[in-house]
Amino acid sequence: MNSKSMAKHLNRKLTDWVDSVKDEKVAKAIKENAIITGGALVSLLNNDEPNDYDVYFKTYESCLMVAKYYAEQWNEMYPEKPHVEIKTENDRITAFIESDGIAAEDNENMIDDETEPRVEAEETEQSERPKYRPRYFSTNAISLSDKIQLVIRFYGSVDEIHENYDFIHCTCSYDYKENKVNLPARALEAIINKEMYYTGSKYPLCSIIRTRKFISRGWFINAGQYLKICLQLNELDLKDIKVFEDQLAGVDSYYFSQAITAIREKQAVDPTFKADNTYLFELINRIF
Repeated sequence: MNSKSMAKHLNRKLTDWVDSVKDEKVAKAIKENAIITGGALVSLLNNDEPNDYDVYFKTYESCLMVAKYYAEQWNEMYPEKPHVEIKTENDRITAFIESDGIAAEDNENMIDDETEPRVEAEETEQSERPKYRPRYFSTNAISLSDKIQLVIRFYGSVDEIHENYDFIHCTCSYDYKENKVNLPARALEAIINKEMYYTGSKYPLCSIIRTRKFISRGWFINAGQYLKICLQLNELDLKDIKVFEDQLAGVDSYYFSQAITAIREKQAVDPTFKADNTYLFELINRIF
């Protein structure tokens, strides 16, 4: 699929989503600030149907407004499920969820150990439910039905968002307001060759875990790229629970949430407790 066809496809998808938004201010914020980047563009370039569309926002204000809109919608739709509250601290936007740290519409098909929470795209048995409703909340993202995923952990220009990315092939993007697709030459080269080229990231732990997904899809990564990731990972103190939790920011797995919750509960009982490898290995083996 060429860039013109991609822009038409993505514009049609986002417009269909915006048409479902009942608040005019929220709809306007999406129209002016939505950016799609990541795997959806790789899929379209290969003439494949995207698994989902990762949506980011250009500004803090628009990201916060959209996140609050869907949190309120969730709380109204599902008063019996965990309550979701959007919180802000130091310009970071997060979804705070009672109990397990996630909120899911259904108990099945909601747990995934890839980089973002994934839900089943097909809902034939639930066709009477509204389109683009919130189905899954994690700390960093909101998954809507019909393949829209809102990433609230990061916002800003495309370049600012990509500072948090790791592999060059994920840096193609689409600007909804401009209706324009951007396809960097180096990203296209990596996509053609199914090459995972590491550009550096604030989240090297997440990057290592992400490689599993791409390798299972036929991509390759050479030892040098792994070494680059390990060099960055070596600079971090993963025994610090705050660092550990932040490094898993892009791995919204239910299982990782369980691990972090277990460590925090241990520290609540014993403030002097520090997780060592023996404890972490045992915890990880128990959960996974």
